[in-house]
Amino acid sequence: MVHLIAFDTSKFDVSEETPNPINPIVGESFLVWLRGELAGTPYDMTAPEAEDWGWYACVTGAGASYMVGASADTQGLGAEVKWTIQLHKARSLKEKLLGQNKLKGDDPLLAVIEKIIRSDRDIGSIEVTREVK
Repeated sequence: MVHLIAFDTSKFDVSEETPNPINPIVGESFLVWLRGELAGTPYDMTAPEAEDWGWYACVTGAGASYMVGASADTQGLGAEVKWTIQLHKARSLKEKLLGQNKLKGDDPLLAVIEKIIRSDRDIGSIEVTREVK
């Protein structure tokens, strides 16, 4: 299961991002910003790392571990960039086999990230999709 948050913004300067050495997809700037926004919450976030589909960081807190992914479509929107954020919850093989510890729509980290995004006036057209298989 994965949760997705999509939004439009010109808040992040993608031209200043570290080039993704695997695939030229941006996403680092959002994760750097989110890491700062999570300071003072029960969650700790690693520095962003590149992946072939964008960028990701690991988040731990409240007894759980997650992967937060970010990628952006910089084509055709002018100053606005269409972002897609994905949230995955780490589970052991046993938990997966037994159907335990699944990421749910009321997950506390999802609520924190959604609140952070929704409270920023420079971010618009926010869509949250819970429990995508």
